[in-house]
Amino acid sequence: MEYKTFLIKYAEIGTKGKNRYKFEDHLCKRMRQRLKALGDFEVRREYGRIFVDAKSDFDYDEAMNRLTKIFGISGVCPVMQVDSLEYDDISAGVLKYVEEEIAGMLTGRSVASSPLTFKMNVRRHNKEYPINSMEMAARLGGDVLDKYEEKGMKVDVHKPEIVIDVEIRNVAYISSKVIPGACGLPVGTNGKAISLLSGGIDSPVATYMIAKRGVEMEAVYFNAPPYTSERAKDKVKDLGRIVAQYAGPIKLHIVNFTDCQLAIYKNCPHEELTIIMKRLMFRMAEDIAKKDDCQCIVTGESIGQVSSQTTFSLRVINDAVTDIPVFRPLIGMDKQEIVEMSQKIGTYETSILPYEDCCTIFVAKHPVTKPTLEQIEESEKKLEGIIEPLYQTALETAEVVYLK
Repeated sequence: MEYKTFLIKYAEIGTKGKNRYKFEDHLCKRMRQRLKALGDFEVRREYGRIFVDAKSDFDYDEAMNRLTKIFGISGVCPVMQVDSLEYDDISAGVLKYVEEEIAGMLTGRSVASSPLTFKMNVRRHNKEYPINSMEMAARLGGDVLDKYEEKGMKVDVHKPEIVIDVEIRNVAYISSKVIPGACGLPVGTNGKAISLLSGGIDSPVATYMIAKRGVEMEAVYFNAPPYTSERAKDKVKDLGRIVAQYAGPIKLHIVNFTDCQLAIYKNCPHEELTIIMKRLMFRMAEDIAKKDDCQCIVTGESIGQVSSQTTFSLRVINDAVTDIPVFRPLIGMDKQEIVEMSQKIGTYETSILPYEDCCTIFVAKHPVTKPTLEQIEESEKKLEGIIEPLYQTALETAEVVYLK
């Protein structure tokens, strides 16, 4: 069947009470943006429902790919539309739908041995319609049985294999498939954050998870040429573009961090390199966040994964940020859980490409795992008069790329 109309389902948005229309408006805006390049689409709101109507030819698979990656959508239902509300026309539409979408599953079935069970579910939003929902469901189910019972279909209202939904509004909509969406909240409904994005497995997943809560995302990548290659930078851009399929456009700040790292390497104890380097990264991220009106910093850290992610290390690193919160959505996840999430969202294969970033280049052989704030601040005094101009230059010369 060639579908031209889609019913968009949402879950959490439905709990927003009087503010629900604001979330629906954001969701509709995101859908229009994502579908614009594929053809002429109308996105419209009715009470408790959002519909997408295709007004031109379009790539069905690509449209579904884009819709199911939009945060806020819990499911997409391709629907058959019947313009007439006469019972006979709706019944004919249901039978046509079964013929084109369900009857192919009846091969080898029989009511006696292995019936294909179904349930007819009717929602009558149009309360002026003369037949109530239960009676309508019973009559339409009977019509289906009259034609298909001998071919192997049987009603089961408790555990059916197929649920045929009929929704009666100003027209009738018929569907049976729900293609799962990304869920969450529409991007743009919960402020803006900046993510420390590296080429690893963790940070793209963390960026995805915060964006899923409706947060618009920016990102900062700390580049270390010539110790890291252009391929390492391209890898981060590719990861950002994958996440942007869900999160929308991401403004990426590429900071050349080499001179700062070398200063730390030459002047500070090597076992403290990673801690001091990360504290400097957090300060830079905070400065960028303030300039771009981001309300928080996002990182991909989880407790105990590496030496700089012990509770002792995280406490010292956090102290570098003064005015805005740091969110770590992966904090309690183990590595396998993070890997599985990265595979689910499509970043894993890119993350494991062998192009190292600055964090992996400047790693001490025996890094400290229980640093104290006093100890680190004492070591940082050795950078006074050295790091300030390097820090400022790194921020002022940052490259900005928009990932879509």
